[in-house]
Amino acid sequence: MIVALGAAGVAVAYFTVLKEPGDISNPDVPFIGAEPTPGPKEKAAKPGKPSNFRWPNYGYTKDHRRAFEPAKEIRGPFRTKWKHKASALTEFPPAIAQNRILQLSDDARLVSRDLDTGKRRWKRDLGSLSASTPAIEDGRVYVTLLESSKGSGRGRIVCLRFGDGKILWSKTLSSRSESSPLVDNGRVYFGSEGGTVYALDARSGKQDWTYGAGGAVKGSPTLSDGVLFFGAYGGSVHAVRARDGARIWSKRAAGGVLRGGNFYATAAVAYGRVYIGATDGRAYSLSAKDGRVAWAHQTGRYVYSSAAVKNVPGRGPMVFFGSYDGTFYALDAKSGKVRWTHRSGGKISGSPTIVGDVVYYADLGRAITIGLKTGSGKLAFRYDIGAYDPIISDGVNLFLTGNRSLTALEPRRLYDKRQKAKQAKVRKKKAVARSLVSPAWPEQCRQLAPCGPLVAVRERRIRTTGRG
Repeated sequence: MIVALGAAGVAVAYFTVLKEPGDISNPDVPFIGAEPTPGPKEKAAKPGKPSNFRWPNYGYTKDHRRAFEPAKEIRGPFRTKWKHKASALTEFPPAIAQNRILQLSDDARLVSRDLDTGKRRWKRDLGSLSASTPAIEDGRVYVTLLESSKGSGRGRIVCLRFGDGKILWSKTLSSRSESSPLVDNGRVYFGSEGGTVYALDARSGKQDWTYGAGGAVKGSPTLSDGVLFFGAYGGSVHAVRARDGARIWSKRAAGGVLRGGNFYATAAVAYGRVYIGATDGRAYSLSAKDGRVAWAHQTGRYVYSSAAVKNVPGRGPMVFFGSYDGTFYALDAKSGKVRWTHRSGGKISGSPTIVGDVVYYADLGRAITIGLKTGSGKLAFRYDIGAYDPIISDGVNLFLTGNRSLTALEPRRLYDKRQKAKQAKVRKKKAVARSLVSPAWPEQCRQLAPCGPLVAVRERRIRTTGRG
């Protein structure tokens, strides 16, 4: 009897703890409109001019849809424009503003480079450990750190001047932070491993409010319609009012049924839904209004990947993400139905990015970056460097984050155009040089000194400066 009860207990434990939770579908949860839920209005960037372009924070927009529509289609094949090795692992993508690109490597070194040439403008060593993307706003850069000093277990947030990297203020945290900061309306928002979400004054660093999530908040807070959305370890997703940190709702996405999962991913908000992956192997779609689960899709392995969301021409709203099962998924954003999948074979840990009609992702296991057509899943790009988050763009070029590197890729046609311009410049320079030495004695002057030398000098001055 005891043996039988013991066996029954083991069976119950298996089905309630170890068995993978399956798919969920609640079609009555509202799905709003054909276009993503609008967020706060932002300054429009001038299309086609990288010097005016901004990719100011993790996920591009504050609702973290991770989708960018360039003014003109960016077509390959691509050539390397410049490449630089990082001082440590590079897990998160850089940010772009004012013709600069800023990347934070895992040793807490922040480097600012010229967007066009890759030339380093400044670097700052801010601590000992980090894993996040900097945020750029109003001439300032905001950076979160896992550890300010090795082994301290205490994180840090730092505000620097964009132009030269001078530290304007910093705040030591009671626990580590790898939550990429989000800046909006004079405040900077981020989470910590201690389960605290912070809202600080962006100018001074003064604390405005905090919120206890009950578990580590690893992802970046996502903002839509004045509400912050984020997941936490312990299996909960939260909606908090950005103005004062008041809780709107807090839900366990799995509803406490079967195995619970932690939320590492950053949430994406669109169509009145919150899209977020969990370590229980599922990608979730929840109501942004009340947190009800609309659907969940089981992959069988961890979903650390944050979702990218776009209304795809001819296919409708779709959501894209990768899984540790080695498969990249494209689902119907409303129902969760699989539209297509792509099997790359290695663990997919980082988050995808959509540029135009191509969705890019990095395969950590195989160390490659892949681009697929959003509508069909057809292969459009492959590069033999890849790790976590794949690429960002300035509307002209692609900037690819490798395991310990940052590479600027330009379309071949632009590379050829630049090479032709460089060759034309060299030819012009050589022609000018030849004209300065021939003839040394002008034909019209047949006398020796002083006429000849004086005329020759005058002729050279006219040719070089245009003045007699």
